[in-house]
Amino acid sequence: MSKKQRISSNPTEKVTLSLNERILRECHGLYADSDKGLVSMAKSVDLALLTPRNKITVLLIGNHSAGKSSFINWYVEEHVQKAGVAIETQGFTFVTSGKKRETLTGNATLHLYPHFKPLQRFEGVVEYLTTEISTSKQKKFSVITFIDTPGLVDGDMLYPFDVDKTIEWLGNMADLIFVFFDPIGQALCKRTLNIVEVLNRKHGDRLRFYLSKADTAGTETDRQRVMMQITQELCKRPGLNKTGFDMPTIYIPSMTSGKPVRCENQIEDVCKTVEKTIGQTIQNTLNSLEKDCQKIAEAVDEKLRKNAEDSSYNLKARGKGFVFGCFGLTLPLLVLVMWLMTLPVITKLIGSELTEMLKSYLMPFTDLWYTVPEDYKMRLLIAILVLSVILLYLSRWMTRLRDTMTRKQIKRLVEVQNYVTGHVKNKKEQLYQEYLTQSIGSTELS
Repeated sequence: MSKKQRISSNPTEKVTLSLNERILRECHGLYADSDKGLVSMAKSVDLALLTPRNKITVLLIGNHSAGKSSFINWYVEEHVQKAGVAIETQGFTFVTSGKKRETLTGNATLHLYPHFKPLQRFEGVVEYLTTEISTSKQKKFSVITFIDTPGLVDGDMLYPFDVDKTIEWLGNMADLIFVFFDPIGQALCKRTLNIVEVLNRKHGDRLRFYLSKADTAGTETDRQRVMMQITQELCKRPGLNKTGFDMPTIYIPSMTSGKPVRCENQIEDVCKTVEKTIGQTIQNTLNSLEKDCQKIAEAVDEKLRKNAEDSSYNLKARGKGFVFGCFGLTLPLLVLVMWLMTLPVITKLIGSELTEMLKSYLMPFTDLWYTVPEDYKMRLLIAILVLSVILLYLSRWMTRLRDTMTRKQIKRLVEVQNYVTGHVKNKKEQLYQEYLTQSIGSTELS
């Protein structure tokens, strides 16, 4: 695993977590803990839960030199991405916040983000996969992972991997998808539009369109003409032809070379979009936490109910098996005892008094035996033996028991239920209170 250290603009390694970052991390910990995590507890009751990510993922796509890397550098307020890198050497770069400034290569990236391991299915991608870890805590970067993608071009340009399919797959994993159109470059790049059309079919609610480098579009008339061309090209695609289409104009303030710019810069709206998505993600995570706790509690109830039902079934089965077993053993035993009572040696062994008492008890069966003609006694004996075998078989068949839990297992399930309905739900309420306090204040919360 290759790693390369760099000097960071923010060398502080130990920083105070923002409230949003702490909430997402604590929710992630409630799921991922190896001993008392909801994922491991759910497995014990045959449920499969997904661990929520502790950061949102923002995917940036667009043509070559559309300003994706420059936007990331501006947001992070650190030069983590090289702007204007030749397309031949550009790949997929994850930009995230961490304790130390560092660069990770492909395999290390997949270890850091195990949920992105399916990228290995796309030949050549891992070799062009890197992660830039920055110590920056600017804006909401501590709860964001940016994914910078290769610049898209038309023509005979050959990528060392299937760039279209890879971006489409990453779009499935992203919480937001920013599409940057460059007014000077290839804003109408067909490859970009094709990918956007595919992403829009599945994740139209995640797509956001921006006219980047808007300050370079010339006069206001030129800028309106560019936006009109892009809008017309998008509207030619059936899936992208929808009402309420919006494409804010943005540019990096520090890259205007001090020249006065009349174009409205809506880059702060991008930040608001990110913040809104973070808020929605926190709410969804907390809501999912409560629902998953309820699922586990209900699954425990169902397991305990089924265990009680199986225990009751086993008790009845043992009773039925005992009855059939007694009958199966009693019949041949009676025949054997009646035959023994006819032997003189029995009287010598157990005494005449006990022998007479046994004979008196067996009198009804003895009288019934002597009413059977001699020619049929052997047949009756065989019938008794066959009936005994059948009854013993039925006894064994009746006593087939269902699997039940031990007391230790039952105790463990009850502990799981108490933990998720008590500790985890209380923790969720506490985190929700802290999250809402950011917006309305603690005095307004009941």
